[in-house]
Amino acid sequence: MVILESAYRHGYGDDDIYHAIRNRIATHDFDGYVIIVGPTGTGELIEVGVNRRDEIFHTMRARRKFLPWR
Repeated sequence: MVILESAYRHGYGDDDIYHAIRNRIATHDFDGYVIIVGPTGTGELIEVGVNRRDEIFHTMRARRKFLPWR
């Protein structure tokens, strides 16, 4: 997977992004992309947006609507 510049907007780095993907706790399918929720290396839950071309375009602190226990 390639990380696009837009994914760095909220300050998360490559290690946190890939850690969240490898340790996902939820995946939400949308038209043309998925939102993956997983922890960073320190345990903070983030959401990661991945498009059909396997490009990571979005990363930020996980919003309540994407948490599996909301």
